[in-house]
Amino acid sequence: MASKGAGMSFSHKSYRLTSDTEKSRVTGIVPEKLLNDYLSRIFSPDRASTVATSRTPLNFQNLPEHLDQLLQVDNEDEESEGQVEGRLGPSTVVLDHTGGFEGLLLVDDDLLGVIGHSNFGTIRSTTCVYKGKWVYEVLISSQGLMQIGWCTINCRFNQEEGVGDTHNSYAYDGNRVRKWNVTTTNYGKAWAAGDIVSCLIDLDDGTLSFSLNGVSLGTAFEDLSRGPGMAYFPAISLSFKESVAFNFGSLAGYRPLQDPPRADLARAQKLLGCFRAVLRVELDAVEGRLVDKESSEWQLQGQPTVLLTLAHIFHRFAPLLRKVYLVEAVLMSFLLGAVEAGTPTQAQSVVRQVLDLLWLFMEDYEVHDCLKQLMMSLLRLYRFSPIVPDLSLQIHYLRLTIAILRHEKSRKFLLSNVLFDVLRSAVFFYIKSPLRVEEAGLQELIPTTWWPHSGREGKDGKEAKDETAEQRQRRRAYERGCQRLKKRIEVVEELQVQILKLLLNNKDNGGEASRYIFLTKFRKFLQENASGRGNMPMLCPPEYMVCFLHRLISALRYYWDEYKDSNPHASFSGEAYIPPQIFYNGKVDYFDLQRLGGLLSHLRKTLKDDLASKANILIDPLELQAATMDDLDEDEEPAPAAAQRPTQALAIGGALPLPRPGWLSSPTLGRANRFLSTAAVSLMTPRRPLSTSEKVKVRTLSAEQRTREDIEGSHWNEGLLLGRPPEEPEQPLTENSLLEVLDGAVMMYNLSVHQQLGKMVGVSDDVSEYAMALRDTEDKLRRCPKRRKDILAELTKSQKVFSEKLDHLSRRLAWVHATVYSQEKMLDIYWLLRVCLRTIEHGDRTGSLFAFMPEFYLSVAINSYSALKNYFGPVHSMEELPGYEETLTRLAAILAKHFADTRIVGTDIRDSLMQALASYVCYPHSLRAVERIPEEQRIAMVRSLLAPYEQRPWAQTNWILVRLWRGCGFGYRYTRLPHLLKTKPEDANLPSLQKPCPSTLLQQHMADLLRQDPDVAPSFLNSVLNQLNWAFSEFVGMIQEIQQAAERLERNFVDSRQLKVCATCFDLSVSLLRVLEMTITLVPEIFLDWSQPTSEMLLRRLAQLLNQVLNRVTAERNLFDRVVTLRLPGLESVDHYPILVAVTGILVRLLVHGPASGTDRATSVLLADPCFQLRSICYLLGQPEPPAPGTALPAPDQKRFSLQSYTDYISVEELAQVEQMLTHLTSASAQAAAASLPTSEEDLCPICYAHPISAVFQPCGHKSCKACINQHLMNNKDCFFCKATIVSVEDWEKAANSSATSSAA
Repeated sequence: MASKGAGMSFSHKSYRLTSDTEKSRVTGIVPEKLLNDYLSRIFSPDRASTVATSRTPLNFQNLPEHLDQLLQVDNEDEESEGQVEGRLGPSTVVLDHTGGFEGLLLVDDDLLGVIGHSNFGTIRSTTCVYKGKWVYEVLISSQGLMQIGWCTINCRFNQEEGVGDTHNSYAYDGNRVRKWNVTTTNYGKAWAAGDIVSCLIDLDDGTLSFSLNGVSLGTAFEDLSRGPGMAYFPAISLSFKESVAFNFGSLAGYRPLQDPPRADLARAQKLLGCFRAVLRVELDAVEGRLVDKESSEWQLQGQPTVLLTLAHIFHRFAPLLRKVYLVEAVLMSFLLGAVEAGTPTQAQSVVRQVLDLLWLFMEDYEVHDCLKQLMMSLLRLYRFSPIVPDLSLQIHYLRLTIAILRHEKSRKFLLSNVLFDVLRSAVFFYIKSPLRVEEAGLQELIPTTWWPHSGREGKDGKEAKDETAEQRQRRRAYERGCQRLKKRIEVVEELQVQILKLLLNNKDNGGEASRYIFLTKFRKFLQENASGRGNMPMLCPPEYMVCFLHRLISALRYYWDEYKDSNPHASFSGEAYIPPQIFYNGKVDYFDLQRLGGLLSHLRKTLKDDLASKANILIDPLELQAATMDDLDEDEEPAPAAAQRPTQALAIGGALPLPRPGWLSSPTLGRANRFLSTAAVSLMTPRRPLSTSEKVKVRTLSAEQRTREDIEGSHWNEGLLLGRPPEEPEQPLTENSLLEVLDGAVMMYNLSVHQQLGKMVGVSDDVSEYAMALRDTEDKLRRCPKRRKDILAELTKSQKVFSEKLDHLSRRLAWVHATVYSQEKMLDIYWLLRVCLRTIEHGDRTGSLFAFMPEFYLSVAINSYSALKNYFGPVHSMEELPGYEETLTRLAAILAKHFADTRIVGTDIRDSLMQALASYVCYPHSLRAVERIPEEQRIAMVRSLLAPYEQRPWAQTNWILVRLWRGCGFGYRYTRLPHLLKTKPEDANLPSLQKPCPSTLLQQHMADLLRQDPDVAPSFLNSVLNQLNWAFSEFVGMIQEIQQAAERLERNFVDSRQLKVCATCFDLSVSLLRVLEMTITLVPEIFLDWSQPTSEMLLRRLAQLLNQVLNRVTAERNLFDRVVTLRLPGLESVDHYPILVAVTGILVRLLVHGPASGTDRATSVLLADPCFQLRSICYLLGQPEPPAPGTALPAPDQKRFSLQSYTDYISVEELAQVEQMLTHLTSASAQAAAASLPTSEEDLCPICYAHPISAVFQPCGHKSCKACINQHLMNNKDCFFCKATIVSVEDWEKAANSSATSSAA
């Protein structure tokens, strides 16, 4: 009996059989009858008839001929794959990615899927039609702006005009529900993600139509241009991030652009039947019989008969399994059937056997193509499958993916070549949101809908107290439905986590473990999604990134805790952080991401001594110079140039010349990335323990060049943890590879996850808005008279629309809460926040090396806290999280310390820290956290806040100080300004709309610093007065321009940006005045104790600015009044109340609350200022003129501004203090007027002409008043008049007496 069929041509893989006849019988060569029965069972479609009628028994010699007959197909099927009349182009229709497109587009590897990556990109297919009826289909992946249809080759498109915007191009737009052919009209229905659009063209009748999900939308266009030269291509135009997949299939009555390969499909189906028969039959050579078995129980036992049988099958099957259509129609269907029919264990057994046989009987390149097409088909099916109530489709696709990835050899190939390189495997971790709740079965799953009637503001539990019994019942029914939905989604999420656990497996039997392949690809994935310089990033959609992050955290924590179980000295995942040495030892590539201390090249130059002393890391001068030159070079360096570089010494303590590795100048990394690849440091692995005095030279390794030893380390090599600072523990936290995965997870959150979390809150906001609209409509229905049936009908109609919309939104909100804002997702983000806090704390301990930390760690700490506080409520509260108070305090300590940290140089991150601290002190719970940090840190924070405002972002600093005071100032207990109470705020959760929560503890620290340090108070207050002068002057100038524009007869529009800047300057003026009020209240002696050298000058400057503000705001029918009356959008905050009560608070503190001596000084300075007008003080109480001495204050005019009108904001005691101040100033003004003597013009200060000359400059002898010269000398030492340097300033009387004495002598 022959062991090999005659004429068979097998591949180079040999299936060796023993030549010993006796051994052959024992090991599997079977008798002729048994072989005939076995082959007949396998290769005969009708086994019974074949066995009965066959005269020639089947064996391996005649099996090829039998297979040829079995695989014969009709001639029609063979001919159908050729050229067809009416169509021009290749038989395999794909998208023309070489020349038939406009704009930036991302085309899938199979040339059937496309994603828009520019404003409005256009692409067409490779095949056109000119006669007959034709159809193609498009699977909609996103519901955004797209125009799908047909065009001719002469159509010219750009990024503004696409398909349908030119002659001879026709399109359907389901986003705007219109059809396009130069002009546009209404047509069709709105599409949604998951819909299928069929584009039908009839060139016999000259008509064009579309179908949506198999339902015709009617004829869209008629009288199409036909004739010589007129042929139509399938084409699409789509905007940024919109995506579709093409299918050139068929519809009844229309011919598909691409016919299915019917002949190959028929052969593949028959060969699959033979293969399945092999899996169902076991050959029992001992007993000489065939045994039927389940496919999942079949085992390949090395029997030659079975091996040869499979070899014959795969000899013909292998070429067919390289074709996309056949892989999806035949192999995919078979594997999915196994998954759906059996248990996970049975399905895994079948898939493993199939993959083993593929790798055994097919060439490597054939298996690679087959697996690639198989995984791409799986991804496409998962991505575009509709959402069904039990999510069964997604579950089956994920179970098959898991079964494939459990096969080690297949998993490694897919990781290395497919999952990240072609498919962007993040798609497998995404659960898309249904845009049509009825199709997802949410109506059955959540039959009762409910929505919070108080919107997102109802976090304090008031709503639960006010709800009726019916509302409570609906809410509980809705919550039960949400729980049912959540449980179904959790099944899918668990399968997705299993996929990542397989990819992170590091216990593979042979070769490189999957985890290290994953790390390489994952780092490349992060690089592509980071904002690079010069290269267009291949962006992963943010909604995919969110799901990917959560699954990655679950898998990461699983392996982290698993390692802890076997290594007691390691830490639990709850204590995870990134050791600081990873940021400076060059083992992890951070691309061109900014470090806290600036550019990496600059840090390595300036901190090389610190690296050597603290981390035992040396920077090679030659390598550093080479890296710097590479960074400056804009062009790619040719390969020969790298070889010509000087050699360098890399050995420890020796001078071993080694050539520079060629990979350090890899041209594939690009200029933006090259600096990190051309490392300023190079690696040398020691073979003995290092003493503390020995230094290690290290180099940055690209992700592709690293080995397992470079990551995990070896006996004397710490891998990623090389360069451990003395502050870090010697025991490792976990496996080094998991540290890099954690670092990547933090980077993922920074790239797009936080942005997407904020975006999804929009669904909750929509529910709040519609709930408010429904509530208003119901109120109107109750108040509407029954006789107005027309109004009642309209209101009832509106009520029905709002209710239906809320039903839809509440079910969609349940989906969003289950997939994005669930308690488990909140814990993931909270865990990431705590990771960042620990990482920052450990990095801070390294001193100057803290500058190497990437900026995104601080950004993620800030943003993740913001997300937990603002995005997950009111369903889940951050206060319920474990360790909430401690976490809040640790974040407060970081913000307080680093907002003014000199090691942080980036403007953006410094601004983010300042804004985060400003927001932090607006909420009582976070402000209390600031008060809980150590006293030394609190004092240091306040000292930084009191630094001079020049040369730093002072507006945010001033805002922080104001929030510490708000609630203590004069009339400063409001949340919203009185005149804005009738308007609805855009977001009640804004920091500026929070209730006052002053901090007396931090106020006391401020007072102590201003008292104890003689240099702090003058510099701080002088800068505050300077900024107040600038802000109010800018505000006055802008309202003058606004008033002039409003008075012009022609129609004028004031720039909205100008209005915003104007309002900002006003708000800054008010906040600066409040800071001055706080300072005077806490430390009045700074202004009133003239024994201090700067007190008099500061008081005079303050009085001058207060008088200017009062005069501008209180003048009769002045500019301020006219602009306030206009009530322009953008100037809502500009009003009399906020600025006048701030000024009043300062005056009351100076003139009423101060000591008698201080009050007298303040009164004299205020009255001596030439801008002082008593009428401005009277304006505060609604009086046009000062009252006569000894008379009572008249009642205020209701049409005028008066503090007495704001009894809800200003207490009776405060009003009494204002009246007392007015009485005091009226009396003092009268006395000053009676006692004043006329002064000659020659004795007045030549600068201000308001005060008499009282000082003379030395040595030039020029004169002025003391106020002018003291203010001038704070910023300039040159004389006003002659520009000579002023050495000293003497009293004018003393100078005059000295002159008289010298003359007498």
